[in-house]
Amino acid sequence: MTALAFTKMHGAGNDFVVLDGVRDALPALEPLAARLADRNFGIGCDQILVVRPAADPAADFRMQIFNADGSQVEMCANGIRCFYKYLRDHGHTRADEIGVETLSGVVRPRWAGEGLVTVDMGLPVLAPAKIPTTLGTGEGPVLDVPVELAGGRVAVSSVSMGNPHAVVFVDDPETAPVETLGPLLEHHPAFPNRVNVEFVAVESRTRVRQRTWERGTGETLACGSGACAVAVVSMLRGAVDREVTIALRGGELAIAWPEDSAHVSMTGPAAEVYSGTYPVEEG
Repeated sequence: MTALAFTKMHGAGNDFVVLDGVRDALPALEPLAARLADRNFGIGCDQILVVRPAADPAADFRMQIFNADGSQVEMCANGIRCFYKYLRDHGHTRADEIGVETLSGVVRPRWAGEGLVTVDMGLPVLAPAKIPTTLGTGEGPVLDVPVELAGGRVAVSSVSMGNPHAVVFVDDPETAPVETLGPLLEHHPAFPNRVNVEFVAVESRTRVRQRTWERGTGETLACGSGACAVAVVSMLRGAVDREVTIALRGGELAIAWPEDSAHVSMTGPAAEVYSGTYPVEEG
């Protein structure tokens, strides 16, 4: 039996187990992910983040992201804020901005003051084939496309912010059927790589409320890339201004997209909860 060192962190309630693969020899994580993520018999988290050396010369570190089912995902915006804060707090870097290699490319978080991190999320991906989704053709955008589900028809907008998102506008996210429609859309054939699903309501020109169903995880208290997707879709529909607050169950994120040709930026909190060790059988 060996002791696996970990740090528990969260960004707006979206919580993570951070493992340091630069300093520690780590076991195979695909079969271990479900145990670590289990909230009754493990540590408990939405996803596992792993610090690795960068392979891309444009990056300083590499971030692996594991879901509870052992699958890896391209990007997690709440996760990258926590990842960067972990690196700063645990002596890996003191730089005010770094490059982090992810499966969706190199992402650049920067320090925005105590407990806050701003992330350059890059350009939103609007072309259906690149999201990917079959809900449209050409360059997009995919806005309010009717989708047939077992529970009826819903209007779906879609964008990728490093990972695919489906945005559904509802009267009230708190009463929306997240646990039923979420998995139906996640596994819908229109999304060949599955999809994260956001249920949202526009409250004003500067504020949107959101709940998220994340592929491979279920409902989470926050989703940073989802908040970016929601902001982009809301802006394309003309419903909000170019700077908007996204209110999530676990906190708030500030999203800015100055113009269609600009990068999306996200500013939000990152916090360490505690550190410890978890027993893992050798071999």
